[in-house]
Amino acid sequence: MAWTATATLCCRLIRLPYSRRPPPSRARCSAAQSPDVVDKEYADLNLRPLYPNRGHHLRIRQHVNPLSSSFSEPTEPPEWKEVFEDPLLPLMVDIGCGSGRFLIWHAKNSGQRQNYLGLEIRQKLVERTQFWVNELGLRNVYFMFANATVSFERIISSYPGPLSLVSILCPDPHFKKRHHKRRVLQPPLVDSITKNLCIGGRVLIQSDVLEVAADMRERFDGYSDILAHVDCVDKDLHCDNEGWLLDNPMGIRTEREIHAELEGATIYRRMYQKIRDSSH
Repeated sequence: MAWTATATLCCRLIRLPYSRRPPPSRARCSAAQSPDVVDKEYADLNLRPLYPNRGHHLRIRQHVNPLSSSFSEPTEPPEWKEVFEDPLLPLMVDIGCGSGRFLIWHAKNSGQRQNYLGLEIRQKLVERTQFWVNELGLRNVYFMFANATVSFERIISSYPGPLSLVSILCPDPHFKKRHHKRRVLQPPLVDSITKNLCIGGRVLIQSDVLEVAADMRERFDGYSDILAHVDCVDKDLHCDNEGWLLDNPMGIRTEREIHAELEGATIYRRMYQKIRDSSH
């Protein structure tokens, strides 16, 4: 199948240099060391001095109920030409972007003509992250306070350029069965992602909780008529016997990924590529 220019750009994005870490069993250390490891991994961003008035660490609720009435209404899309220098470029969306360091790192270091959008349900994190973006003078990355489960379609369907990559990395697991409906990846969101993704575009899912990773995998595996797992179309990406990607394809670890590996956890990843539209 012929690759579009957008698909080629997406492929280049996920092949940034990455030094593979030792196995988790050899990387264990105390949770107290995690912030230091995160700072070291993202040292080139030098974000610590950019938020002097409110401090480097914020008190943030780790778990938010997305079913609350406060998050029930879809967030309106921004004026794209006001937030991006070129709103026609391919777009990567990180759902549940947390502190935003991961996306800012890509926006600064990828070297590709690409825009980046972070969607996060915790407003304090968005405010701090957008402050960082403004201080760094980046015009290819933007962060929004939004409940992606209900807002993704309205926001992304208005974007004038192609959607080339969507990442959902270590989302809140909401362990209790009665809380599974709070998980971000619900059927309408999966539908919207697969519909809006350009041909050759990709979806990366990741979790350090096997049950959560398997749940996300099952949802996207259900679209096998339009999505193929990347090891079927890209022989440079390899999986284990269970079908999980062996390596991080993104060039840098997320903060949650760093914390989990320091605790000895395994990271479960799947990446899909859109091979045709659903109408075909």
